[in-house]
Amino acid sequence: MTHIVHPILLAGGSGTRLWPLSRKSYPKQFAELMGEMSLFQASAKRLSGTGFAPPIVLTGADFRFVATEQLAAVEIAPAGILIEPEGRNTAPAILAAALSLAARAPEALMLVAPSDHVIPDATAFRAAVQAATSVAQEGGLVTFGIRPDRAETGYGWLEMSQAPGADFVPTLQPLKRFVEKPDKATAEAMLADGRHLWNAGIFLFSVKTIIAAFEAHAPAMLQQVRAAVEGAEQDLNFTRLAPDAWSKVEDISIDYAVMEKADNLNVVPYANGWSDLGGWDAVWREAGPDEEGVVVTEAATAIDCHDTLLRAEDTQQQLVGIGLQDIIAVAMPDAVLVAHKDRAQDVKKAVAALKAKGAPQAETLPRDYRPWGWFESLVVGSRFQVKRIVVHPGAALSLQSHHHRSEHWIVVEGTARVTIDKEVQLVSENQSVYIPLGAVHRMENPGKVPMVLIEVQTGSYLGEDDIIRYEDVYARGQGAKG
Repeated sequence: MTHIVHPILLAGGSGTRLWPLSRKSYPKQFAELMGEMSLFQASAKRLSGTGFAPPIVLTGADFRFVATEQLAAVEIAPAGILIEPEGRNTAPAILAAALSLAARAPEALMLVAPSDHVIPDATAFRAAVQAATSVAQEGGLVTFGIRPDRAETGYGWLEMSQAPGADFVPTLQPLKRFVEKPDKATAEAMLADGRHLWNAGIFLFSVKTIIAAFEAHAPAMLQQVRAAVEGAEQDLNFTRLAPDAWSKVEDISIDYAVMEKADNLNVVPYANGWSDLGGWDAVWREAGPDEEGVVVTEAATAIDCHDTLLRAEDTQQQLVGIGLQDIIAVAMPDAVLVAHKDRAQDVKKAVAALKAKGAPQAETLPRDYRPWGWFESLVVGSRFQVKRIVVHPGAALSLQSHHHRSEHWIVVEGTARVTIDKEVQLVSENQSVYIPLGAVHRMENPGKVPMVLIEVQTGSYLGEDDIIRYEDVYARGQGAKG
């Protein structure tokens, strides 16, 4: 019998170990790291179809429209998108999803999955999930353990009650214990004994079972998260958890809060491929190095290199490596990372160092994503800035004005409907319009293709917070980004 499973996609992480591609302003789950779909899109597709209900997504306010847009691009309509006022780790997020789901389906099964993992064989994984549904339906807490192929010290491990068979069939069994991230010697011993798996952070349980587990092991959190859910506000198609209640919730993982204390734990061994892409060394490994151990992207060239990753994101610049061994080189338009492959886990130190010196590259990309599209700065001077702005079909910027700058818009693709004070006009390709300082204005794309324009700003202050919103279809507050 096929049970209906409700996917819970966790999409709130920052992914600093994949800097400079992944940043706080646009983390790795939304990037096209492994193919033409983002990791988030691939996760949603993997957990869709027969046996799966529409997903519930948990993410931050800045990414709510990115998540919606990416789901729409793969033709998936979410059951709900819960907005976390701030990141509080996995335990509160999972509990909030459970309480939200309980309001309409108290007997439902929920599959909790990070949205930034790679699982190549979606069919095999779905089969592993279905193999565990009966136990979950009967009140068991189920986790999925990954067959290890190396003595990995960057993952937590799971100890099974007994070693699986040589064929590694995904047969559920009781979980003996969780193991913290080990040292090298301990990892090697666990790899050798055959009774240990990597902890993937993927869980299956019923709504009532996980709520009961929190009631038994974390009652204070249950009370606080319930208050955040009950006090939530609807914002368009999103549910904003109550920020005051949410701020009081402990920042803790589901493992520490509940799983390590529970006595109804089960594990499904899984052997068909998985990676959390937790560093550039993992990206190199999953990308399939050639016979020399080299991985390159379209805008990168390797000459006499070995066991090396060369990745360039902008085709306007070429990345060339000569005579490199065990090197990771990642080039973005505004930042370049060069590191030894053995130091991939130290990339987060680069982020910390850049933050300490006030470099914007630590957290933000040149391209800034908004509900209506995106923009990027092309040239910045002391009293002027040139931007490229892309507006999605049917989308509109807020009706707004500025205290400190005037703007000149030149449409280069598509057609813009422009409002300046009380005048509305269509501006086509190769046409331009001037917006004086203080004028109330709006830009819309009435067409069926993306509209692209060049914006020239001039004035004494050019910050993004110089904005007064009068009307906004995206329900943003004054100065808000998302």
